[in-house]
Amino acid sequence: MYKVKTNELGNILVAKEVVETIAGLAAVNCYGLVGMAPQNIQSGISSILGIESIRKGVEVRDSEEGLIVELNVIVGYGVKIHEVAHNVIQKVTYVLENEAGLPVARVEVNVKGVKVMKEN
Repeated sequence: MYKVKTNELGNILVAKEVVETIAGLAAVNCYGLVGMAPQNIQSGISSILGIESIRKGVEVRDSEEGLIVELNVIVGYGVKIHEVAHNVIQKVTYVLENEAGLPVARVEVNVKGVKVMKEN
């Protein structure tokens, strides 16, 4: 549980699973990201996680400076990986700090694969 706020009435605590879900949802809304990948891929084939298990591609740890968020992602073929990762870092940091009220020390983006996106 992470403490968001304390006032005269008590504490507001947020579960780790909630933080992982918020970070995962913020990440998948970024352009160029196809989906999340599981944290440990036993086989050499990456599987893209659906929205119901979005947090399985996210790991959150606590540090003295704030949260350390690690995201395992799959990007679309043809996009600039560096730009996508930068956008994900900015979006996740913004959402967790400004909308959830949680301090973020660092966001790490691990690109686990590339997928060809279908043309419409």
